[in-house]
Amino acid sequence: MSRRGKSRNLWGALVLSVFLILLCNGILMFGLSMLIIKSGLIDVGRFHIFWLVSVLLLASVLTGTAITAIVGRKLLAPLNDLSDAAKRVAKGDFGARVAYEDHKVDVIGEMAVNFNSMVHELGSMETLRNDFIVNVSHEFKTPIAAIEGYATLMQDQDLTPEERADYSRLIIESTRQLSSLSSNILKLSKLENQEVVGGKTEFALDEQLRQALLLLEAQWNDKGINLDLTLEPVVYYGNEELLMQVWLNLLGNAFKFTDNGGEVAVSLLGTEAAIMVQISDSGTGMTEEVMKRVFEKFYQGDKSRSAEGNGLGLPLVRRIVELSGGSVLVESTPGKGSVFTVSLPV
Repeated sequence: MSRRGKSRNLWGALVLSVFLILLCNGILMFGLSMLIIKSGLIDVGRFHIFWLVSVLLLASVLTGTAITAIVGRKLLAPLNDLSDAAKRVAKGDFGARVAYEDHKVDVIGEMAVNFNSMVHELGSMETLRNDFIVNVSHEFKTPIAAIEGYATLMQDQDLTPEERADYSRLIIESTRQLSSLSSNILKLSKLENQEVVGGKTEFALDEQLRQALLLLEAQWNDKGINLDLTLEPVVYYGNEELLMQVWLNLLGNAFKFTDNGGEVAVSLLGTEAAIMVQISDSGTGMTEEVMKRVFEKFYQGDKSRSAEGNGLGLPLVRRIVELSGGSVLVESTPGKGSVFTVSLPV
């Protein structure tokens, strides 16, 4: 039912309630008047008609008020419950709910349903926010503690040049990890608060993928990874800088989780309906549980490699692809590698 139709239902319920109240009140007053006149309690001939009308009018007002109060209390009780629940939510109680079963007016029942859904979503957002703060605090704490620890060790005057150089290297790595974490948090926060991608241009998507592979050459070359490329010439209209982040993250993960001498395949196919980019590897793969959570912030399925990332790469990938109007899917089997498929609209 349309919003206008639901508003008419509420308006009709209110009009009908007032009509019934006035009708019942009129019938009651008419019957009372006839009873007074026929009983002979008042001699209308000698009793001034003004006083009779005044008494009946006063009785009508009092009776109508009483009936309206009773009916209105029953009809508007859900709105009072809604107001009380809204006050609880305003104070931070996201467990507040409004009962809506068997209500006579559909729009009030639907209002309660929508309110409960809203509070549920707010509660979920609050939980995510709290988890985000906890995760950020934890992720920042690890590299900061490492920097502090190694810097303290370097104050020892008896250190050998090799030990001092090793501690310096570890401090630099922790600093880079902290810088990467801060940068990714800022990028993700910015992307989550925008709905439109600007700075769009036409560029060769196949060339961009080749550039991403060149930027990551040290990773795949050092591990002796074989590359299998099938890149059709495709011109795409979008934000070139953001999409480069997508390929760098997906390819970087493929190289990171592929063993020495493994294989990473990259394919690009353009159709009239969509552009498909598929990045597959022969790496460690993922379990079903890891696949379900792999796009969550700070989630890292392989804890042994937590020092190599911060769990924000794939959430960034998904957000960028979504802002571009596309989608990203993952298929994986433990021990047999993973396949990430990015679909972009033409």
